[in-house]
Amino acid sequence: MNRHRPLVSVIVTTRTNEPTLNACLRSISRQTYMPIELIVVDNHSTDSTKTIARTFTPHVFDKGPERSAQRNFAVLKATGQYVLIIDSDMELGPEVVAQCVEAATIEPDIQAIVIPEESFGEGFWAQCKRLERSFYVGVGSIEAARFFDRRLYSQTGGYNEALTGAEDWDLTNRMSQLTGVGRIQEYIRHNEGRIQLRSALKKRFYYNKGFLQYYQESTTHRKPAGSVLNYYKIYLSHPTKLLRNPLQGIGMLFMKTCEFGTGALSMLAAKRSTS
Repeated sequence: MNRHRPLVSVIVTTRTNEPTLNACLRSISRQTYMPIELIVVDNHSTDSTKTIARTFTPHVFDKGPERSAQRNFAVLKATGQYVLIIDSDMELGPEVVAQCVEAATIEPDIQAIVIPEESFGEGFWAQCKRLERSFYVGVGSIEAARFFDRRLYSQTGGYNEALTGAEDWDLTNRMSQLTGVGRIQEYIRHNEGRIQLRSALKKRFYYNKGFLQYYQESTTHRKPAGSVLNYYKIYLSHPTKLLRNPLQGIGMLFMKTCEFGTGALSMLAAKRSTS
């Protein structure tokens, strides 16, 4: 029966992800859809990441320096008709692959699929992040595709390896020029762990360096949510969500304001370094 169904290559990029990897790979092994080819590309992990990966698949490789290069390398190794690309702190709902294949099969003009995401984790800031992500479901200017026809992926050149932080939107933009972009109902669950505000802001500073380049190079001018003000419009357009747990709502708005400020400083630093 499997030989009549398209092979899907599920790609996971890793870098010292021992705490979350087992749950990630287990969620792939529990998909209702078959056949699946699992490919893990590691970036010089210093823990047991590769050992865990090899208990699930023989297709474990080393590649760096960043996740875009890892992803492109993995697609070169893939043999599936479709590729699904996720991070090692993500867990797939059991119907994710099945729904993606169904969407791509029913609508041949849609060969890039968005999978909605929800966050979970420990502590106050993780709950704030969970609330934040809930606002983005169904917002096309923020969500990005993760499931692709492998031939079309290769035709676009894959992820821009010069970008770090905006590469998902960039690829979705370029894919949308070749095919329609659809979405499914099943979720990816993003394990945020225990978020520390300082660490979150440090991460934001690092990744926002790539946003300036993305905005300068994007030929479609598609920016996530358009502007910072539009993010606040999205949040404030659902006051019930914010007021359901007022402390959490205030915490989320405070965290996002700090992230936007940090992101602006990061982009300013990047602009100065290139001037």
